[in-house]
Amino acid sequence: MSSPRDPSSPVPSMPDSQHDADSDPTADSPAAERPRAQVTPPTPVVAADVPDVPMAAGAAMRPITTGSLPRFAPWFVTLAVAVVALLLILGDVVSPGVGAVGAAIVAGLIVYGWSRAVEGRRRALDRGTTFAVTATFLVAVAPLVSLLYTVVSRGMARFDVAFFTESGRNVVGAGGGAEHAIVGTLMITGAATLISVPIGIMAAIYLQEYGKGKLKAALTFFVDVMTGIPSIVAGLFAFAVFSLFFGPGVRMGIMGAVALSVLMIPIVVRSTEEMLKIVPQHLREAAYALGVPKWRTILKVVLPTALAGIVTGVMVSIARVMGETAPLLITTGVLASTNTDPFEGRMNSLPVYAFNQYKFPGIDKEAFIDRAWAAALTLIVIVMLLNVIARLIYRRFGTEIR
Repeated sequence: MSSPRDPSSPVPSMPDSQHDADSDPTADSPAAERPRAQVTPPTPVVAADVPDVPMAAGAAMRPITTGSLPRFAPWFVTLAVAVVALLLILGDVVSPGVGAVGAAIVAGLIVYGWSRAVEGRRRALDRGTTFAVTATFLVAVAPLVSLLYTVVSRGMARFDVAFFTESGRNVVGAGGGAEHAIVGTLMITGAATLISVPIGIMAAIYLQEYGKGKLKAALTFFVDVMTGIPSIVAGLFAFAVFSLFFGPGVRMGIMGAVALSVLMIPIVVRSTEEMLKIVPQHLREAAYALGVPKWRTILKVVLPTALAGIVTGVMVSIARVMGETAPLLITTGVLASTNTDPFEGRMNSLPVYAFNQYKFPGIDKEAFIDRAWAAALTLIVIVMLLNVIARLIYRRFGTEIR
């Protein structure tokens, strides 16, 4: 029999789990039927409720925005420095090259320092980099502009009808023209194109579509070596080959074409190979799925897709070799009359004509110099026309590859 509990004795405490189970009427119900506890969203903190925290001693507040230079500031500085440099050049204090480079450096430093003082370090670095890139571009373009200006201004003195319709036969002073050299240049370059373009395109097709293993690696290596071969070596090669069959001292237009083709082939191979690489593979696979042979797929699908790029590469290679002088001096020689047969006798060209007019002037030295500049201008015009034609062909027949 239990003794009565003393009121002053402490009440034994029950475990929390047992208390919760006794007090919760749903303790025996499944967990899915129990009511979910409601989560009270946190109270947003208002900026005004945050107490002011004093800044650490010595910490300076940095402004979010800084000043800005006027829009015309870089141009004003550049113009002012350029005027000072021009005055120094005209006064024979400095040379034109030193004056131009010095003006670019001084203007860049002034713009950077001014921006650093007003706009801060990051904006000043951006302005300085932009100025440096622009100045470097102008320095690189300046020789080209100077060259074009010199050739045009000097070559226009004899850029007339007689220069294109008369040859240099029996001309010892003023007068005459370069009709024979223009015809020779077109004949030699055309023959070189007929030789190098088929070889280059077929070699590129083999390397991209068929080549494997060591043979492909060897051909790629030799193409790379031929790309950097000196032009005089190509001329000596053609001269040696033709001397074996026709005897020493032979000079023909076709010899110059062979020498130029040695220089053209690697350019055509490389440009054509790159164009074939960017043709999507799914075009080839679609043709193969229709049962089209590989050679027909290349002929009807791959080459038409890359046609514009291939033509552009051919035009670039023609423009590259048209101005070569050293191989033509060895192979074609010099001739004052017009020769339209590349397989018979010597044949003149514009580079060789300009070289001889400048190197061996006659009685009227100024007339010879004028003809040399006119020949150089004619050569530049022909090359520019070839580049324009290449761009027009690319725009007309170019295929958008995705």
